[in-house]
Amino acid sequence: MQTFDAFLENKPLYYKEIDHERVHIAYGMLKAHIKQPKTVHVVGTNGKGSTGRIVAHLAYKSGKSVGHYTSPHILKFNERIWIDGADASDEVLEQAHQKLFAILGQEMSDALSYFEYTTLLAFVVFENCDLMVLEAGLGGEFDATNVCDKELSIITPIGIDHQAFLGDTIEEIAATKIRSVQKQVLLAPQMYDEVVKVAKQIADEKGAVLRQAQEPSYKVAELVEANGWADYLISNATVALQALDILDIKYDINDLKTLELFGRFYALTSHIRIDVGHNPLAARAIEKALDKKVVLIYNSLDDKDYEKVLRTLKPKVKRVEIIKIHSQRATTLSEIEKALTEVGLAYSYFENKIDENEDYLVFGSFYVVEEFLKQRKNT
Repeated sequence: MQTFDAFLENKPLYYKEIDHERVHIAYGMLKAHIKQPKTVHVVGTNGKGSTGRIVAHLAYKSGKSVGHYTSPHILKFNERIWIDGADASDEVLEQAHQKLFAILGQEMSDALSYFEYTTLLAFVVFENCDLMVLEAGLGGEFDATNVCDKELSIITPIGIDHQAFLGDTIEEIAATKIRSVQKQVLLAPQMYDEVVKVAKQIADEKGAVLRQAQEPSYKVAELVEANGWADYLISNATVALQALDILDIKYDINDLKTLELFGRFYALTSHIRIDVGHNPLAARAIEKALDKKVVLIYNSLDDKDYEKVLRTLKPKVKRVEIIKIHSQRATTLSEIEKALTEVGLAYSYFENKIDENEDYLVFGSFYVVEEFLKQRKNT
C-alpha cells in the first residue's frame, strides 16, 4: 500500500464530470466500521471556513473533542483536517489512510476523487470526537460531505459562483446547496432575497426546522474588533454562536480571543493583509473592511468573475501587482491584464518586493495566498 502522501499525489484535484453515486457507495462500505459524532454541515458560497472554525474552536474550548474538515488548504494538506485545536499530524493522517484503504480496497480507493477520499479520511480521523464540523466543497446536495446524517446545517451567504457545476441563477445555486439539509437549518444573513425564499421552500418540503440568524450582540462586535478581524466576521461569529446554542453546547464567548483565522482578512504584518476570497461576494465584504487604499496583489482562477471582483475592489485599490500562480485552472495572464484595463486599474507584475510605505492586500484565491507566502519565505 502506498503512503498517504504518495497516494494523494496521484489523484487529480479537478474533474470535468463527477460520479455523484460513487462516494455514497464508498461511505456505505465505511459506515459500519466507524462511529459518527454529532455532525454540523456548513454550506454556502462565503464564510464557510471561518464560521465552521468558530463553532469548532468554541466547542473544543468548552471541553468537547472536535473535528473540523475544511478546504482547500493554503500550504499543507494537514490544514484541511483540524482536530482538538490543531491540524492533524502526518502520523494521524497516515493511520487513517491505512484503515480507510483497507476497508475500501484498492479499486474503490483509486476510483474516488481527491476530495471524496479525503472527506472519508476525515470521517475516520474524527470518529471518536464529540462533534464533527464538515465544510462542503463547492456544492451541497451532491457534495461528498453530504453522505452522512447531520444534526444541523448552517447556510452561509450564497452568491454567484461555480456556475458550471451549480447553475446560472441565484435560485439554482441556492437550491442545489440548500437541498443538502435534513433536520435543522440555520440561515445566515443573505444578500439575495431569493436565497431566503428557496431556503423556506426546501425546509418546508423536507420538514426541517429553519431558523434565521439573530442580530449580532455588542459583545461579539467588540471581540471581533479587538481581534483585528474584518466586520463581516461579526456576522459569521454570530451565526456560529447561534449554532452552538441550537446544539446545546455551552461556550465562553471570550474564547474567541484565542482564535486565529489565518487567511481571512488576516494581518500578516502591520501593512500586509491576506485573504483567500475569490468571488464578487467576498470582494464586496473586503472592500467594506478596508479603511485605506491598498496595493492589490492578485490573480484568479478561470471560472471566477475576476472583472467584477476587480471592479468591486477598485475604490480601495491604488494599483495591482499580478502574481503568477501554478494551477491548471489559473486564468491566462492576458485575460487578467485585459480585465484590469477594462476596469481602469494600473498594473504591473509582482516581483516579491514590498514597499514599507505601502499597504497591501493579497487576494484572489488560496493559490494566490500560497504563492505569496512561498515567495516571501524565500526572501
